[in-house]
Amino acid sequence: MMNQQQKQSKILLIGDSCYDEYHFGTVTRISPEAPIPVFDKVKSYMKYGMASNVFDNFFKLGVDVNIITQFMERKHRYIDIKSNQQLLRVDEKCEREISFDNAEDIFDLDFDSYDALVISDYDKGFLSYDVIEKIISEYHGPIFMDTKKRDLARFQGCIIKINEYEYSKATSYCDSIIVTHGSEKVTYGNDTFRPPKVEAHDVCGAGDTFLAALAYNYTLYGDMNKAIEFAMKAAAITVQHVGVYAPSLEEIK
Repeated sequence: MMNQQQKQSKILLIGDSCYDEYHFGTVTRISPEAPIPVFDKVKSYMKYGMASNVFDNFFKLGVDVNIITQFMERKHRYIDIKSNQQLLRVDEKCEREISFDNAEDIFDLDFDSYDALVISDYDKGFLSYDVIEKIISEYHGPIFMDTKKRDLARFQGCIIKINEYEYSKATSYCDSIIVTHGSEKVTYGNDTFRPPKVEAHDVCGAGDTFLAALAYNYTLYGDMNKAIEFAMKAAAITVQHVGVYAPSLEEIK
């Protein structure tokens, strides 16, 4: 349980979600019909991914979090049951099913009742540049954002968290950017941070964990360097599991 003396954050999370379906099995033969491996499925299970995975991470940290999302994709991951190595991923579009009819409904909410806003933007069509810019203009607290969009200068005022590849593809930049470089390092301005060394089994969802842990810690304590250190510890736990995984506060500590 959380320390009862510790303030509980109230966060609004906005972004697109997906269904992550994991299919475990074995590959022991080649198809007689074509030179391709045959996957013998043993079991399957489903989790909520993207923004909904960020939500799950906040929940495990004890955050009072509300989410506005739509499910945009269904991702099928085929995994070798012996090695836990992912062999193939198949993505399919799905009907939008959850929460609000469209992103404009965000502005019916009282932003000022939240300690922070978090935007998990996988750029699947739920959040446009214009909607995000309007959010930024109407909320004056901290906004944490993970985005696949490239024109980052349009998000001035946000704390942007992206990975090394996304940073290299950006066409413009804002002032506050945190860049994750896998297990090697995390950079923030002129500062460099070294993640814990662990045996990684699956990096799926590590960025979601990092984003949630970063916003959680910063909202409580207001120290970005300490928030990054906390987020790295949380992500290091996630990558030691197969599939998306949300660590608890006790695990991180």
